Amino acid sequence: MNDESVNSDGVDSKNTSPEEMSGDSLSENDVYNKKEITAHDGDISESKIKENSSGSYSASETQQEAAKSDVQEPSQPEPHNTIKSERLNMNSGSSPSLPKKKRSGASYLILLLALIAVIAVSIAAIFYGLGFGGNIGSSDKIAVIYVQGTMLTGNVPAGLGYATSEEICQNIHSAVEDNNVRAIVLRVNSGGGSPSAAQEIAIEIEKAQKQGVPVIVSMGDLAASAAYYISAPADYIFANPSTNTGSIGVIWTFENMSGFYQNEGINYYVSKSGEFKDMGGTWRGLTDEEKEYADEVVMESYEEFVTQVAEGRNISRSEVKKLADGRIYTGSRAKDLGLVDDFGNLYDAIDKAAELGGVQGKPKVVYMNRATLSSLLLGSETDNSSEGAGQFVSYFEESPYGKVLACLRN
Repeated sequence: MNDESVNSDGVDSKNTSPEEMSGDSLSENDVYNKKEITAHDGDISESKIKENSSGSYSASETQQEAAKSDVQEPSQPEPHNTIKSERLNMNSGSSPSLPKKKRSGASYLILLLALIAVIAVSIAAIFYGLGFGGNIGSSDKIAVIYVQGTMLTGNVPAGLGYATSEEICQNIHSAVEDNNVRAIVLRVNSGGGSPSAAQEIAIEIEKAQKQGVPVIVSMGDLAASAAYYISAPADYIFANPSTNTGSIGVIWTFENMSGFYQNEGINYYVSKSGEFKDMGGTWRGLTDEEKEYADEVVMESYEEFVTQVAEGRNISRSEVKKLADGRIYTGSRAKDLGLVDDFGNLYDAIDKAAELGGVQGKPKVVYMNRATLSSLLLGSETDNSSEGAGQFVSYFEESPYGKVLACLRN
């Protein structure tokens, strides 16, 4: 007889009808069969199955010998609660669950430190890209300073279309104070502006040169009139072939609105201490004496401009005056006339600055006054950024004495 067909009571399950088997034998046999099926389906370990199988074989041999001697001992039924527990455990169909490993406090600390490091690096990269933290590090540096927009004195936030002499001079001064800055690049995009603003910036450029810091100019689209005034004393000037530059000269404009006032029925009474005190008032035109005096003021500023160009470009005054009739020159023409040195972009100017500054290897470029996040937010808080800028420059744009300009006129 095949051992596998003998149940736990020693009775051949194939030759024995269910009626001949006791209830206890059926119950135990059923439990045994379920153990084998469930063990196969649930992937219980091989050693466990063998252990159960060997136990059943030895029990069968003993029971067969008892059957031959016609002695049959009834099996003792196991407690009901034990069978029920085995059924629940074996029919669950799932392998024993492994205890979850708890993360140690050290792993959480490492994760937190890594997260902080990523955030710190990201913030540093953002701030450096926006122009903050320009003086971080100790390597040789080239300072880049933007001169962008109408030039004037005063305090106007960057990014509103004006280049103030206070901001430009402060950045030049800070660059010179940094012992790691070897040279300065002025990136110029301006049609000019106030002669006073140009003079203040030019003076600061000359101070930097006296401290041994060379200054290189990189002209963009436009570097005319007062913008050329501050470019002339530079150690080297780059322009593009299509850059608009030159416009060496001075202009003083007056507005006569007396006809409009008369049509509107507006009358003025002016009490003044001197003949020229209300010169430039919009309620009347200039007298002949005032026109003559205005010409004298303009020519005085013009002579200063000519001197600046002659000394800065090492050209005689007579030669400069031939060029200084207010006309615009392209970059190509300006190079032929000696007003600029070479063609190139901002990065060519940076390379030249490194050369003149004696930098060995690749320098660190520091953008001193690149438009920052705060200035962009300030510009977006108003419905019209030009109106916001007007609040800062009304003293200049709305001057009752007209405007003396070294700039292009539309």
